[in-house]
Amino acid sequence: MSAQRSPRARVLVVDDEPQVRRLVTSILEATGFATLSAADGPAALEAAATQNPDLVLLDVMLPGDFDGLAVSRRLREFSTVPIILLTAKAQEFDELAGFEAGADDYVTKPFSAATLVARVRAALRRAKAPEARAATVMIGSVVIDLWRHEVRRDGRLVPLTATEFKLLRELATHAGKVLLHRDLLQRVWGPEYRDEVDYLRTYIRSLRRKLELNPSAPRLLLTKPGAGYMLASSQGQTPVVRNEPKGDRP
Repeated sequence: MSAQRSPRARVLVVDDEPQVRRLVTSILEATGFATLSAADGPAALEAAATQNPDLVLLDVMLPGDFDGLAVSRRLREFSTVPIILLTAKAQEFDELAGFEAGADDYVTKPFSAATLVARVRAALRRAKAPEARAATVMIGSVVIDLWRHEVRRDGRLVPLTATEFKLLRELATHAGKVLLHRDLLQRVWGPEYRDEVDYLRTYIRSLRRKLELNPSAPRLLLTKPGAGYMLASSQGQTPVVRNEPKGDRP
């Protein structure tokens, strides 16, 4: 009796240029993925809602009222599907805007088949990563609930993207310890990203804007020049990590 084959991951390819859609779908299908396609924002949202893809490859420059960033924001209202943005304007692309819109990664056109496939596989692998054990990390007025994926500052919920939370979770579970750039990149994004320090800086900047009272003079997310980052108390104390008692969580 032959072994049952695992279902192929389905990738929704969204681009208004037919030749780009054909190229991307042919690359993905040749490497074992199943594909769906859409030519604009409304079609992409409908396909994501009805077809439930495992990942979305989304062109930033879409026609009409919904560009790629707008589609990404709408997707995040009802889905946690990994999103990789495709952009032809590397110099003009605002990484922070893309990540704050809910994207997990971006690829600049033109790209090689190897790069595209590696980024897709890395994003899918991150989406399937096991969850952290239940715990709450408290640093002054900031409370990080690792189980519920919630962060509160002064009692108010702080909205974070999935990747922002993964980065913060990594720092929180090693609170008080400097994590090297390469280690953070590999743990949060995967081994393919160990040299992408700009990714890390962009996400740290975004987290500081959301968590620090004064992002330009951070007291929670600290930089160790030439080394990495550390999560530390604004009062200079060691953050408190509390495991949840057994039976308190479903």
